[in-house]
Amino acid sequence: MKNVQQTIQFLQSLATDLAANAISHKIVSKNFAAQGFTKLAEKYAAHYAEEMAFVDQFYDRILDLDGEIKHEAAPSFQTPTDVEAYFQYDLQQSVDGLPVLEEAINAGFFDITTLDLMKEYYKDEEEDLNWTKAQLDLIALIGKQNYLATMI
Repeated sequence: MKNVQQTIQFLQSLATDLAANAISHKIVSKNFAAQGFTKLAEKYAAHYAEEMAFVDQFYDRILDLDGEIKHEAAPSFQTPTDVEAYFQYDLQQSVDGLPVLEEAINAGFFDITTLDLMKEYYKDEEEDLNWTKAQLDLIALIGKQNYLATMI
């Protein structure tokens, strides 16, 4: 087995950060629903559930490795309520996070099972990044008001 302690520490850190990001998606889902953007609200509610499923998988893997799950504090932040501002915020989260994940995957300290999980998570995050980029491109192409009209 590869470096178990380093793997546990990485998974714990990732789970903490992802849980915080998932809560951000839950909050923005509620905000978008309150603004009448039903499609976006549903998208981000599903995104929240998907991310929490990964948190569960990370916790399960920590336990499989005989590690201890910790409840760590995550930094507080203000979730933008404006759709375009939130997309830009969410895109930046992905742009900042994917290289960290890629570096860990390429570092070689994961065992095969954890490596497979990390690759699955990376692929999911890359899809999220591409979706967010596409939404921003669509806003630029058709205008914010036209875009928002399609999200009701």
